[in-house]
Amino acid sequence: MSEDEFSQVLAGVGPRLRVLRKSRGITLAQLGEQTGISLSTLSRLESGRREPTLKLLLPLAKAYGVPLDELIGAPATGDPRAHPRPFTRHGKTWIPLTRHLGGLHAYKQILPVAGADRRDERPEQSTHEGYEWLYVLSGRLRLALGEHELLLSAGEAAEFDTRTPHGFGNAADQPTEFLVLFGPQGERMHVRVRTTVK
Repeated sequence: MSEDEFSQVLAGVGPRLRVLRKSRGITLAQLGEQTGISLSTLSRLESGRREPTLKLLLPLAKAYGVPLDELIGAPATGDPRAHPRPFTRHGKTWIPLTRHLGGLHAYKQILPVAGADRRDERPEQSTHEGYEWLYVLSGRLRLALGEHELLLSAGEAAEFDTRTPHGFGNAADQPTEFLVLFGPQGERMHVRVRTTVK
């Protein structure tokens, strides 16, 4: 790798770190607590004002559960296989299905069975920039989208602007599994979901 190519790789680390952190829904403060890296250092790394070092990147790779070469955007080795490293957030299991940190992100998500007293609870909602597409593999997914509440079964899909408050819950007596694609760009699928009849 030439010196120019190496400089380009280093210049791309900051934006990749920001995309990865935001895709996981982690704040800089939470990441600092997890890695022991100061908030100001993390901020400067993401903005490109601090050169990434091995001492900083190793705990970040560990916190995100990704290989170091993926974190820095090392050139591909020719092996097209993704090596998923599942992680758990708020009791939900996420399995990354894409190798690169930029562009669209693909995940398989597994929601555990909710207690009988919580199965009909409205999921907590959040918002962020971009669009999200999902496809239910098994179980029943409760999608709270703005003021609406939808139930999706295996084989159904949905698409929405993520600036609309949204949240997911398991409405089945088994784990619910679904595929998720999200990102600010990309061609949208056109799909329908049915509204829950109450």
